[in-house]
Amino acid sequence: MSIKADKWIRRMAEQYDMISPFEANQVRSVNGEKIISYGVSSYGYDVRCAREFKVFTNVYSATVDPKNFDEKSFVDIVDDVCIIPPNSFALARTVEYFKIPRNVLTVCLGKSTYARCGIIVNVTPLEPEWEGHVTLEFSNTTNLPAKIYANEGVAQMLFFESDEVCETSYKDRGGKYQGQQGVTLPKA
Repeated sequence: MSIKADKWIRRMAEQYDMISPFEANQVRSVNGEKIISYGVSSYGYDVRCAREFKVFTNVYSATVDPKNFDEKSFVDIVDDVCIIPPNSFALARTVEYFKIPRNVLTVCLGKSTYARCGIIVNVTPLEPEWEGHVTLEFSNTTNLPAKIYANEGVAQMLFFESDEVCETSYKDRGGKYQGQQGVTLPKA
């Protein structure tokens, strides 16, 4: 199993529609304005955050329960920027839709620009034959409000191709997050 390079990522995006929309190079500015980069890098793909956010709130004193998630636990925001309160949490999704090949496992890591501000991005691995928009989890570990920018880079996807095809893929198992659209909440 090895990590895949930029040439492989471009080829898979073109031949198999693995990432859509796809940017074949690093984008560092839009209309002359500097942004947090996205697109293909040497050994990964930097994804963008969409404009849909779910920010956790304690207004209704709901208990966060992964087996019985109460939608009153968050507020919906649609904007170019999301402010995450101190020591709080938000969900978002990628602009990009992924179709992971059967012999590939994809791991997501937060970008250093956000990590150096105390904003941690967590995403579980994208399993073989999983597809959908990736739900992103942002933790603001600081005691200050933190800003997330929509349509700019927030995390990097690393692709690992196995030397052997798995017996059972995520699609074969009928995974509960298969084909997810938008910000997807926990499912029991």
